[in-house]
Amino acid sequence: MHTWLPAILAIGAALLIASGTVIRQRESAASGAINARWWIGAGIAVLGFAAQATALGLGPILLVQPLIVLAVLFSLPLEAWADDRHPHPNEWLWGLILVASVGTFLLVAHPEQSSRRPDTTTLAIATAAVVGGVLVLVALAEKSKSSHYRALFYGLAAGVLFGVSALLVKSVIMQAMTTWHEVFFHPQVYVLLLVAPGAVVAQQRGFGAGDLQTSFPAMNVMEPATSMALGMLVLGEQIRVSVTTALFLGVVLALMIRSVVELAKLSAVRADVMTSKGAKARHDETDASRR
Repeated sequence: MHTWLPAILAIGAALLIASGTVIRQRESAASGAINARWWIGAGIAVLGFAAQATALGLGPILLVQPLIVLAVLFSLPLEAWADDRHPHPNEWLWGLILVASVGTFLLVAHPEQSSRRPDTTTLAIATAAVVGGVLVLVALAEKSKSSHYRALFYGLAAGVLFGVSALLVKSVIMQAMTTWHEVFFHPQVYVLLLVAPGAVVAQQRGFGAGDLQTSFPAMNVMEPATSMALGMLVLGEQIRVSVTTALFLGVVLALMIRSVVELAKLSAVRADVMTSKGAKARHDETDASRR
């Protein structure tokens, strides 16, 4: 299988996910609740996840997930259009760094598709360990009295669960491609039906904490980190490079993570401003109605 097809699907998925996220953020900020437009954004995001799942079925996680990170970049012009403004130079700078980092990683690493089918026991142990860590994060979030740490823990939990979902999606598709008639007899399908909604709930809880500058970057960093690590450990995906090249790729990945964090912070700050404006507008409307 040529890598260009899963790469194109992954980029398309990143664009759809960015569009759906921007719509949901803007509608939540404007109304303070889930409305019809929010559901439109959710539908667009679901299409993005479907494209991502197809890409994962055709290509390695180490190829698809770095490209999905571009959703943070694609949100730049979409948010600028929604806010009726021009992107800040810092946004373009970090956006260029992100594109350069992703491109360099894929060109140098040249990730390979693994023919290994995930062992059920290994997959169960890895998933259980990660979900156990997520439960600890959720417990810490619920006990935290600070909105900052509450958003941080829920953002980390959401990112990890989305990363596990990517692994499970690939596992289910790999199973379906060989013995499709037995796919519903394997536990991966049912674990996915629990993990994916859990990721969405954790994401919304993180947004609801009111500190998007913390939850959004944490989620966007943890998803690819988790899925790529699991892809290597569970599926045996790998990159064949020397020690020196591996160190160079480590620097590239660090730049990628930094650019994602900076772009996500900028996005979260704007969403916070929108939330404040929406709250002020509702307060003004309430005052006007009382007069």
